[in-house]
Amino acid sequence: MILGAISGLDCVAFVLFLVPQLVYQIELSCLALVLTRVIPFLVVQLPYQLAKERYFTQPEKQSCFTQNATIFQDVVVRCVRYAFANIPANVGRVFFSKGVSLPFFRFRLLRHGYLHCPLYYQEVIRSGFRGLWIIDDPDSEPDIIIYYCHGGGFSMGSSYFYVEFLMAWATRLKESGFHNPAVFALEYTLVPDAQWPTQFNETRAGYTFLREAFGDASAPKICVSGDSAGATLILSMLLQSGRVDQDPQLQALHRPCLAILLSPWTHLVSELNRNTTSDYLDKDSLELYAKQYAGEGAMINSIISPGLSTARWKQASPLNGYRIIYGAEEVFSPGIQETIRHMKNNGAMVKVHQQEAGIHAWPVVNLFLGNTREERLQGLDIMTEFILSSSLAPRV
Repeated sequence: MILGAISGLDCVAFVLFLVPQLVYQIELSCLALVLTRVIPFLVVQLPYQLAKERYFTQPEKQSCFTQNATIFQDVVVRCVRYAFANIPANVGRVFFSKGVSLPFFRFRLLRHGYLHCPLYYQEVIRSGFRGLWIIDDPDSEPDIIIYYCHGGGFSMGSSYFYVEFLMAWATRLKESGFHNPAVFALEYTLVPDAQWPTQFNETRAGYTFLREAFGDASAPKICVSGDSAGATLILSMLLQSGRVDQDPQLQALHRPCLAILLSPWTHLVSELNRNTTSDYLDKDSLELYAKQYAGEGAMINSIISPGLSTARWKQASPLNGYRIIYGAEEVFSPGIQETIRHMKNNGAMVKVHQQEAGIHAWPVVNLFLGNTREERLQGLDIMTEFILSSSLAPRV
């Protein structure tokens, strides 16, 4: 199931689903304050910035993203950039919540002619974790399982916001030869409702559930994945399991087959994180979220902030190693590059795709905002090819 790109009608529908949730979840005084900031931006700043850079700036002096983006893409990214830097996280999290994302997804299905979702999905609630189970045929054993942790700076995001992206990935996997691909998307607790190690423990519990639900022998068909903060949680889980005091045979038994990481937040608080003219993330907001998540540990603990680790990468590696996808223009680019050097210096197997002019989590962004089908599926196809070139590939 691969739906079309986001349209103007989709944007209107999203706003219609969003407004009631904002009124329901956020105090009116807070909403009023946010509106006093947002309205001047939308009415004055956004049109001025857009016109100045797109039409009154020489192409070679424009940001890399603007040079390659459509007007619609440029507007959306500028709005997200403003929101990330200026709107409180408790308001921002409503945009990605189940109450907004699920009805919007259902609207998208209806707009494309689907009365029912082509893939089965169900919320899973267990002691210690919860998430969303997606599978092509719920009555058959999956032949590959993607364990996915969403991004959002630990403060925003939900598995329901990613449901279309994950179903599109499952569709590409089936088109590539898998008979019954499945995805389990973790719904971890957001900050400030809980701090470290709650999210870390939930990540481990979700993976343990998958491994035990399908037997220890199923670990070789599990691919762990995530974007941004979700990719950080995956790396934290892997590094913790790679402790030197653990039995190597037990480590190998419990390892996933592969890790595919999209724009991992490797250094939670670091000078390596640098704002760019293309990306929508904001360094100061990220540091605030990181400290709310883990306090001082965000700056000194190599499990919490995986980019600080210079060792254990090989010992913690999935059976087929790490695959990393990121954008050359994103805030995390220098930190990701340093982490990749640590991985390689430690002897870990890692393959990398750096997208020229790419922004943060660009495979997710492209699926919704891409101008052509090829552009929209580029990231998913790279992710799928990483799987097909590993021992996870379906057997003929």
